[in-house]
Amino acid sequence: MTNRSLPGSAPGAAAPGAGAPGPAPSPVAGPRPGTGAEPAKNAPSGTPRGPRTGRGKPGRTSPLARGGWTPWLYLAPALVVIGGLLVYPVYQLGLISFLEYTQAQVSGGEPTTFQGFGNYAALFRDEQFWQVLLATVVFAAACVVSTLAVGCALAVLLTRVRAVPRLALMLAALGAWATPAVTGSTVWLLLFDPDFGPVNRVLGLGDHSWTYDRFSAFALVLLEVVWCSFPFVMVTVYAGIRAVPSEVLEAASLDGASQWRIWRSVLAPMLRPILVVVTIQSVIWDFKVFTQIYVMTNGGGIAGQNLVLNVYAYQKAFASSQYSLGSAIGVVMLLILLAVTLVYLRLLRKQGEEL
Repeated sequence: MTNRSLPGSAPGAAAPGAGAPGPAPSPVAGPRPGTGAEPAKNAPSGTPRGPRTGRGKPGRTSPLARGGWTPWLYLAPALVVIGGLLVYPVYQLGLISFLEYTQAQVSGGEPTTFQGFGNYAALFRDEQFWQVLLATVVFAAACVVSTLAVGCALAVLLTRVRAVPRLALMLAALGAWATPAVTGSTVWLLLFDPDFGPVNRVLGLGDHSWTYDRFSAFALVLLEVVWCSFPFVMVTVYAGIRAVPSEVLEAASLDGASQWRIWRSVLAPMLRPILVVVTIQSVIWDFKVFTQIYVMTNGGGIAGQNLVLNVYAYQKAFASSQYSLGSAIGVVMLLILLAVTLVYLRLLRKQGEEL
C-alpha cells in the first residue's frame, strides 16, 4: 500500500490527520485575528523584558534601591559637623549684617533694630571701602601668581635632583608650612628690621624701614605669604608630576622640547585638575589674609595704607564697635570668593575639563 500525498507536497510527506505531525509553527507568530494586538517592531524573539514600573520605563528603580543614598549616609557625620562649624556662623554673620548692632546693643543699653540693606548702603558709600577692596584684589592676585610660580618651579626641581637634596628641600618647605602665621610674620620682621635686621646689613641699606612705604610694606608681606604658602603647591604638584608616565616625558625630551616647553605643553595640561585645586585654595587663602598684614604693618600700616578687607572688617567690628558693618564686609568677601570660584569652574567646564 502506497502513501498518498497531497498535490504539490514533497514525496513521502504524510497528510494531515494521518498520524504524522504537521509543519512546525513560525518562531515569530503573527497576531491572532480579532485580538487587536500588533507584533512588536524591531524586537528580537525571546528577548526578556524588564519589569514595568508605574512610569512605563523598564528596569528603573529608585535611588535608594540602587544604593544611591549610601555615600550620603557615610558623609552624614561630616556634614553635621560642617553645618555646625560653617553654616550656622555664616547665618549669624548674614543676620547681624541686616541689624543695627553696636556696643550699645551688645551691652543691652539699646534694642536691636532691623536695618535691611542700610549697612550695605553705608558701606558702598564709603570711599575707603573701595580703596581697600582694590588693594585687596591686587595684593591677592600677586600672592596667588607668585605662590603658584614658586611652588610649581620647585615641584619640577624636586623631580630633577637626587634623593638627599630632595629630602632637604622637602623638610625645609614643610617646616615653613608648619610655622604659625604669627611666628613667621615676627621672624620676617626681625630679618628686615631697620636697626638689627641682617637683610639691611647685607644689602647695605642702613636703617631703611620696609614697612614705612606702602608698596615696600605690601612687598614684604607678599614675600612672607608666598614663603608660608608655596609648600602646599609644591607638594601637591610634585605628587601629580610623579603620577605622569615617564614615557611621556622621555618622548618629549627626545623630540627636543625644553623644560619650559615640557611644562607648558605636556605637564600643565595633564596636571590641570590639580592646578585647579591649588589655584582655588590660594585665591581663598590670599584674599582673606589677616595675620600677616596685622602683625607686619601694625594693624594696617600708617593711616591705613596697607589695609585689606579682612583687617578692615576687624577694625570696623572691634576697634569701632560697628559689628554690623564688620559683618557686612564679611558677607561681601564671602560673595566675592564664591563668585570667583564659580566663574573659574564654569570657564574650565566650557573648555571640556572634568572636575
